[in-house]
Amino acid sequence: MAEITLVEAVNLAMARALTDDESVIVFGEDVGANGGVFRATEGLQQKFGDERVMDTPLAETVITGMAIGMAAQGLRPVVEIQFMGFIYSAVDQIINHAARLRNRTRGRITVPMVLRAPFGGGIHAPEHHSESTEAMFAHMPGLRVVIPSSPERAYGLMLAAIRDPDPVIFLEPKRIYRMIKQEVIDNGEALPLDVCFQLRDGSDVTLVTWGAMIHETMQAADQLAEQGISAEVIDVATIKPLDMETILKSVAKTGRCVIIHEAARNCGVGAEIAANLAEHGLLNLFAPVQRVTGYDTIMPYFRLENHYMPSSERILTAVKKTLEAS
Repeated sequence: MAEITLVEAVNLAMARALTDDESVIVFGEDVGANGGVFRATEGLQQKFGDERVMDTPLAETVITGMAIGMAAQGLRPVVEIQFMGFIYSAVDQIINHAARLRNRTRGRITVPMVLRAPFGGGIHAPEHHSESTEAMFAHMPGLRVVIPSSPERAYGLMLAAIRDPDPVIFLEPKRIYRMIKQEVIDNGEALPLDVCFQLRDGSDVTLVTWGAMIHETMQAADQLAEQGISAEVIDVATIKPLDMETILKSVAKTGRCVIIHEAARNCGVGAEIAANLAEHGLLNLFAPVQRVTGYDTIMPYFRLENHYMPSSERILTAVKKTLEAS
């Protein structure tokens, strides 16, 4: 059992899927010979051949359309969009075809494809390389949206996504691609989709987050513990469909909730979670739900990027505010 990074866990899961299922194919821009811009597919073409791990033209619409057609005919394509900021030209194919084909054919045709995209800021890249627009896809019926936050979860969730009979948008937080290492057993066991993971037990406040923001949230939870404040940490993991049962259960115990996400505040997934808490958990709340998010601006370049990203200090401020409320 080796310690590996998140990006290595994604690679390991794809290799396992390619080994176990001949219908799995991998393709995208530079994923073959070069192993992908972040090396997520490194070595796969050499091991499985260029008929199963293929390079494509720089054309996201073509990549996605090919994947939909292949999936509809019995294959299980895993395709890469190099950065989430490049995904928008593929939105027509994703929303009008991948997400709708099961309904359009009354279940006769499904689209078991995974669309991978590195997303989020923190690597000091230009704006199109730092997008966090997961809420757009979470809004669309027919799509499942999954975001891993650790090597172990990346491996298990990727396998589950590949085996799912419907399209999965699999967003990989590139800021933490190589931040931590974790022991991952390559046993082919998938983790469940559509459920949150409780990373830390607590009694005073519930911290709800996903993706790279797990890092700052856990830092904040450690600092709160030093102050005698017990924070429960929930990793949403699958933001569509949303496992509100786990979140509501946690908030029923703690009475307070802070939601943390890197994406812009307006109409973000955090707003959907807060709305659900207002509808179904209001009587359990001792204080208004707080959100710690990115700002309603384009991700600023380079030095200002750190000011855009939620920090553990901003999380602590939000927790203090909810604890002080009567």
